[in-house]
Amino acid sequence: MNKMPVVQLKNATKRIRGKNIVDNLTFDVLAGEVFGFLGPNGAGKTTTIRMMVGLIKLSQGDIMIKGHSIKKDFNKAIQNVGAIVENPDLYKYLTGYQNLKHYARMLPSVSKSRIDEIVETVGLKETIHDKVKTYSLGMRQRLGIAQALLHRPSLLILDEPTNGLDPAGIRELRDYLKKLSHEEGVAVFVSSHLLSEMELMCDWVGVLQNGKLVSIQSIQDFVHNSGGSRICVTVEPVQMEQAKRLIAALGKTASPTGDQGKLLIQMNKDQIPTVNKLLMDAGIQVYSIQMQEQTLEDKFLEITEDKK
Repeated sequence: MNKMPVVQLKNATKRIRGKNIVDNLTFDVLAGEVFGFLGPNGAGKTTTIRMMVGLIKLSQGDIMIKGHSIKKDFNKAIQNVGAIVENPDLYKYLTGYQNLKHYARMLPSVSKSRIDEIVETVGLKETIHDKVKTYSLGMRQRLGIAQALLHRPSLLILDEPTNGLDPAGIRELRDYLKKLSHEEGVAVFVSSHLLSEMELMCDWVGVLQNGKLVSIQSIQDFVHNSGGSRICVTVEPVQMEQAKRLIAALGKTASPTGDQGKLLIQMNKDQIPTVNKLLMDAGIQVYSIQMQEQTLEDKFLEITEDKK
């Protein structure tokens, strides 16, 4: 699949009362990929999404969707977008099917067969004729996604889509979004605080802090390219200081974890035998050596704390 940019942010800026809430954002979101948009509370994530869907105006710059400018050609740009900003907006006194049918009236060429197809895709076939007020939060979230996908958009934007979902619902949503992007070529733009889920779901991640984009990388590079692995070595507690000095002689820093006898060392895994031999030759009792993979949460906290 030829992955072309579906969304292009070009120096997108939102200024409120003289302060840049979103500051000069420039990046692309490609077809067939899930892009995770991360950042602490107040970083400007929801403001960026609101600019992308036309709920607020840009102060400066532009956003292109399928080559159409949000500022100059809004109708053509937005027809390529399906979105849920915060919570899906549904009529609870109607059935799920009636909600979709009502929404389809506002869209060109959405047939009954398309409604039936999307209902089956999101797993609501058995309950689509029940009233929405009887739906669980997860079912309402899936109905919202069905509504957003009815017109076959090139871009699906989801702001905190896992809010309130149970673990099974979160996994279903994650698997569905990956399938939607990888098999159908939809660009999926997701903002969430559940970093463990974003690590499993996303192909790319961008980190926003104080309105500025501080990092954008593939998920593999973001998590794993960190200058080596973290190794946890457990030694006899009374020998910790001696172990630290020996490891320092190799040019590495061994940091206590707070647990008795445990030291964390940042190094390449091919150096483990050297460290192990060094400690054992010095008579230090080594109880275990374990690799600790860095997670998206670890890397996210590392970056945001550094930028502070």
